[in-house]
Amino acid sequence: MFKKFLEYLTFIVYGLIQGLTEFIPVSSTAHLKIISLFLGIDDPGPSLSAIIQLGSVLALALYFRNDIFNLRSQSSKKFIEYLLHERLFRSILIGTIPIVLLGGSIKFFVPYFFDRFLRSNLSIALVSFLMAFFMYLADSSKRGSINIKNHNYSDSFLIGFSQAFAIIPGFSRSGVTISTALISGWERDDAAKFSFLLGIPAISLAAIVEFISSFNEFSSFSFLPLLVALATTFISSLLAIDFLLKYFSSNGLKLFIIYRVIFGIVILLD
Repeated sequence: MFKKFLEYLTFIVYGLIQGLTEFIPVSSTAHLKIISLFLGIDDPGPSLSAIIQLGSVLALALYFRNDIFNLRSQSSKKFIEYLLHERLFRSILIGTIPIVLLGGSIKFFVPYFFDRFLRSNLSIALVSFLMAFFMYLADSSKRGSINIKNHNYSDSFLIGFSQAFAIIPGFSRSGVTISTALISGWERDDAAKFSFLLGIPAISLAAIVEFISSFNEFSSFSFLPLLVALATTFISSLLAIDFLLKYFSSNGLKLFIIYRVIFGIVILLD
């Protein structure tokens, strides 16, 4: 009984870490590994991490449901036809191309690259320092005027290109995309919003690919604890999205820059 309770508690911890750190710019992958190590529980690994990320995708879809499904006067058109002519949808597709090409190439040609070289504590700490510096440059950049309505497709491709670096543990998908948008001259609110919307296909594809490639491993996971982890991820992701959008628009990235430096130092001292 106690062992079953610990299993549920462990999966709740996985869900909380994933949900709270997927959208706050501190890297969910790094925290799943490092906090699990500190708490003395198993590193969930890329397979389990990818599956519980689906809770984050569902949270994004719910939070931005008006942006995704707002058909208004176009409701009489076929859904696919509408999407193909919708500017925001095309931007998200263009921005997703780099991570599909890079992530797909690494996954299929050098599948254990990250586990062998870039999932070590030293690597995660160094990447955390690098991201803190990059976020500082972004936070110090001049306020821009680019937004979701007036951006060019080259803007969305550049942000998408930066998102491809998020496959490296410690980078943070939201951190690198928001920072790139700010440096490129985006308004704060829309930089965060576009980053989140861009994350829907990226996170979904990562989960699907990982699920297919590691299908046999999922027989070792209990269904109900996994369901609890997904629910926990979903709820904590909603809270994280709402917090970041409200906090970031007024306060910028300073808090997260400081946190990333401290996080890197703690890892190195451990």
